[in-house]
Amino acid sequence: MRNLADSIENFIISELLREREEALLVQRNELAERMSCAPSQISYVLSTRFTPDRGYMVESRRGSGGFVRIMRMNSQENATRETKAEDLVDHLLEERVITGREQKLLRFMMNIIDVDEDKKKIILKQAINEMNKA
Repeated sequence: MRNLADSIENFIISELLREREEALLVQRNELAERMSCAPSQISYVLSTRFTPDRGYMVESRRGSGGFVRIMRMNSQENATRETKAEDLVDHLLEERVITGREQKLLRFMMNIIDVDEDKKKIILKQAINEMNKA
């Protein structure tokens, strides 16, 4: 028997495939209701299964009318190489998640940080989460 997290993940992936889009926009509460679970379970799946390492970026807006945008990071041409933190920043600009000014600042940050790519991705995710809180 599949667990709830697997069911939520599979539902989201099937919606991404069905729409044939690079991003899916959902409301956490509506998705929780549809999946008969708590919104915190949706948050858990998003934070553990839809990560940059797995080829996804998640943007969350809180408050009334809040939403979650799940974006696929690896297009067909990028599927054969590892996604770098700078590529993720560029993708965020293309998807209009960040402004050009924010892109330049984040790219500068990624260039001066002396850590491996995995750590850069973690730092980038934290920065994006902090920007979304503002």
